[in-house]
Amino acid sequence: MASFEFKLSADPIDAAEWGSSLVDDSAGAYVTFEGWVRNRNDGREVAGLEYEAYVPLAEKEGQMILAEAEAQFPIRGARCVHRVGTLGLGELAVWVGVTAEHRGAAFDACRYIIDAAKSRVPIWKRERYADGTTTWINAAAPGSGPVTPV
Repeated sequence: MASFEFKLSADPIDAAEWGSSLVDDSAGAYVTFEGWVRNRNDGREVAGLEYEAYVPLAEKEGQMILAEAEAQFPIRGARCVHRVGTLGLGELAVWVGVTAEHRGAAFDACRYIIDAAKSRVPIWKRERYADGTTTWINAAAPGSGPVTPV
């Protein structure tokens, strides 16, 4: 049974749970991507980060991306979940899973989904640094004008 779902979550992501809904006897390939909070960015020591989003618009845009992937690639299912809120180092920030009959389509669709989500879904990231400062990354602060989603 095909599953196509994009969600935002304030709770930690359970990759196994998300992936289990993609189990399909007709799928010969299952590809995932996991994005984690790392401890350095642009030469600065990162202590953690925060994600903010306008949930209705973000989930609508994410769903459109999955529909585009379904139309462009011969895939059986695709799911994506992105965290919002405060995250610590090593936490799972985004997860994408794709199933297809063959690995090429699964790899291609998975990359398409994460790249499109990072460039189009209105999610804003603020890094917290070890020195106590914070910076919005690749975006204006929410409510401050034009934005480029992260």
